[in-house]
Amino acid sequence: MIEFDPAGKGVLCFGELLLRMSPDAGGTWLNTHQLPCFLGGAELNVATALSLWEIPVTYFTALPDNILAEQLKNSIAGKGIGTDKILAQGERVGIYYLPQGTDVKNAGVIYDRANSSFATLQPGTIDWSAVFKGVSWFHFSAICPAVSASAAEVCLEALKYASANGIFISLDLNYRAKLWQYGKQPADIMPGLAAYCDLIMGNIWAAERMLDIPIPLDFQDKTKAEYLSQAELSSREIRRQFPKCKVIANTFRFDAGEKGVKYFTSLHTANGSYHSATYQTEEIVDKVGSGDCFMAGLIYSINQQKPAQESLDFATAAAFNKLFIASDATSTRAADIYDSILPHEKK
Repeated sequence: MIEFDPAGKGVLCFGELLLRMSPDAGGTWLNTHQLPCFLGGAELNVATALSLWEIPVTYFTALPDNILAEQLKNSIAGKGIGTDKILAQGERVGIYYLPQGTDVKNAGVIYDRANSSFATLQPGTIDWSAVFKGVSWFHFSAICPAVSASAAEVCLEALKYASANGIFISLDLNYRAKLWQYGKQPADIMPGLAAYCDLIMGNIWAAERMLDIPIPLDFQDKTKAEYLSQAELSSREIRRQFPKCKVIANTFRFDAGEKGVKYFTSLHTANGSYHSATYQTEEIVDKVGSGDCFMAGLIYSINQQKPAQESLDFATAAAFNKLFIASDATSTRAADIYDSILPHEKK
């Protein structure tokens, strides 16, 4: 079992709320005057899943003081997510455009989030004691410090307060190539933030890019056993460099055929290493939010004080299930996810 005492308190997810516009690849939306819009952002996707799975969760972000922001907050609150800590400041909501069927890591993504309410957050302006009241777990992602230098400073403030007050901290090493435009590279910022974290999720390539955890040159086209072995080596090095970190999770998602996906994961703690079954499909609906769903699955399971292997199996099944849902966040209940878990397999 991964040691964590929720103590009757909830999870706080911190990040930028985004509107995802999804035009069809052929441009038909220009003639039909219909452009699909999804409410998202990595940390909000996590919060949405946790609320669905009946984990008390609050979302903290910054939004402008206008009617659009009120509609967004009402939508979030309607999902059972706490919105009372959302800060009213700044002038705009972040937007990104992603053609249907592509990935946020794909070059086709277009960001329109400069000078958003979240990007213009300033250190020294937030009452962290109020923000963290009633919180036992704090979650954020590497997207937060990527949007602006001031947002990175605010992340550090939050982490220092949470760590000093015994709050469990999780980090998703999300890498977005089109962010980090303010003169810093991820490896300049992320190690200083990771030092405060109890759980770090990502993969071996993200750990190399963001935390300077080395992997062999051109480490591609390997067997599952080879990937899992490297994940164990990288995870040990993370725990050595960041001794506060208790849990490291790695996800491996590869294209399989023209539209398919092959997916498996691993988990590493002081008590041992674990891995999931391999999930595979010939066609998916939406890649967006799958990693967020995996992170939510870990938070959910650890809050439920499940054993490490069970926690990993639930998170993996949840993430794979998300690939078949056309939105940023999952809509699948926990009981159905448990029913979809594949039998464990050897390397």
